[in-house]
Amino acid sequence: MSLTILTHTRWQPSGTEPTPARPVRALARDLDVTQWLAPHQHAWGQLTFALSGVLRVTTPGSSWIVPPLRAIWIAPNVVHAIHVLETARLRPLCILAARAPFEGEECRVLAVSVLLREMIIALGQTGPGPREHLLAELILDELPGAATRPMRVPLPRDKRLGALCAALIEDPACQLTLGQLAAQVGASERTLTRLFERELGMRFGHWRQQVRLAHAAPLIARGMPLSQVAGELGYASQSAFSAMFKKTFGSSPTAFFADDNAR
Repeated sequence: MSLTILTHTRWQPSGTEPTPARPVRALARDLDVTQWLAPHQHAWGQLTFALSGVLRVTTPGSSWIVPPLRAIWIAPNVVHAIHVLETARLRPLCILAARAPFEGEECRVLAVSVLLREMIIALGQTGPGPREHLLAELILDELPGAATRPMRVPLPRDKRLGALCAALIEDPACQLTLGQLAAQVGASERTLTRLFERELGMRFGHWRQQVRLAHAAPLIARGMPLSQVAGELGYASQSAFSAMFKKTFGSSPTAFFADDNAR
């Protein structure tokens, strides 16, 4: 499968940037799995959201998988790339830096309520005027209260560890041990263990768990049975997967996503 690389200027036409008079601008574009938005940055913040489909958003130090019912806030001037994992109806919001709903450079995954989703859609269908202004202000008021979801997968700088991490992100069900993976990237298991703790702040098993959780979210969100999700991600049983999920999020997968739908 060949990829079509989209540049930022090709993705966002001139004249659609946010301004003090129009601090929130809505864009709309459908992307399929052959398209990739190359690394770029901009002076405004961006709420990356898709009505359907699954995205992977990558910054120099992290990766996030974003399914429907989720959005990711990307702060101004943060370099990021977007990979389409499942054909997506992308509806991002560009937000003036001075009106950013969150402080700092930290990206964060947000649960998108029914209200927020409908306001994003409405803004995209509205031109300049009082209605656009009201919708923009309501969105800016709603965003800080959105629940955050710990879907971040930290990424390393070391090339050997980077190659290992990239392979596991592409194949989260991989059952190879750290020792077996070490042989593939030309490093010792001891060296990789030290690199995981120094560069990513966690052990290999915890990091792989984060990758699998990130991949689980879109599968569960679109209704895949938990037994099948567990198999897709390399777990021996549904109960093993559910126990790991509950330990991380404090609730079962079913309750976790039911709560999102209720929001």
